[in-house]
Amino acid sequence: MREIKIVICGLGKVGKEFIQLLANRGDDIESRYGRRFIIQAAVDIGGAASTNDSNGLPAAELIGHLRRGGRVEEFKGCGRPGMTGTEAISTTGSDVLIETTPTNLIDGEPGTRHIFTALDQGMEVVSANKGPLVLFYKEIHEKAKNKNCGIHISAASAAALPTLDVGSVSLAGTSILSIEGILNGTTNYILSRMTEEGCSYETALREAQRLGIAETNPDYDVEGKDTANKIFLIANRLLNNETTISDVAVTGITGVTLQDIAHAREQGKTIKLIGTAHIEDGKVKLEVAPRSLERNHPLSSVNGPEKAITYTTDTMGRITVMGGKSSPLGAAAAVLKDMINAFK
Repeated sequence: MREIKIVICGLGKVGKEFIQLLANRGDDIESRYGRRFIIQAAVDIGGAASTNDSNGLPAAELIGHLRRGGRVEEFKGCGRPGMTGTEAISTTGSDVLIETTPTNLIDGEPGTRHIFTALDQGMEVVSANKGPLVLFYKEIHEKAKNKNCGIHISAASAAALPTLDVGSVSLAGTSILSIEGILNGTTNYILSRMTEEGCSYETALREAQRLGIAETNPDYDVEGKDTANKIFLIANRLLNNETTISDVAVTGITGVTLQDIAHAREQGKTIKLIGTAHIEDGKVKLEVAPRSLERNHPLSSVNGPEKAITYTTDTMGRITVMGGKSSPLGAAAAVLKDMINAFK
């Protein structure tokens, strides 16, 4: 039995769901994988819970405390008011950082600081936070390479949809010629409603907000930014791409009209917001835009809040994977998957 010590930074929805998974499945993980995951510290905006006990923080009791509205820095006997993520990472002697703080696309903080501190400590990094990865992808991966550490980003690149697993493991030995993805459930739900029911963009958006599929401020999704971040990360990991996020040409769905939907239908096509990466003149070209797909295209039948990705390869042909739970639980499950695979 190998014991893996963890620091979790960020106790929002994804962070809480991750702790819940550890509480629920710790015994199963031990029996199936021979790994015991021990929470040495859990950090949020007001401080942390931290322990030097070899058994770590009790996951079930910790998540119960948090679910009842308790602050992590008030957790019995282990509360550390004011302790920062960098302090917890630097002092606990842990093996892996779980980075689930909110995405910040301005400077990536505090996640950027957490990730670089963890790499300096020789820790593996599992991140659901896109901000640092999008803004400092090259710098993070160069540091990880120099420190012989892994950067695991499934939860940041479409969460429960196994985009990177398929591309890096199942397609090993192929040349990936192009990548096409429906990578945002909110936009796909809106376009599906417009196509299937003939409702306006505004009506479909309000329904998505009512159901909790869209945020109160949906700009990040509907303007294509979320899809751009995901296709950027996928392409960088799988195509050895060295572009920056500003190199992605982005058009969202706010300009898609019912007339556009009807015109596509007359041609036997369906409009979807697609993130694309393909090789052009020896360089990787990245684009996000609404596209009219032929009905026989595998992504044309992906409806509602579902996501999917299609790889076109030189030797295996076209491979499509779809599904994956679009929720904090799905993202937390992707974090757990990455952590298990990092230490298999």
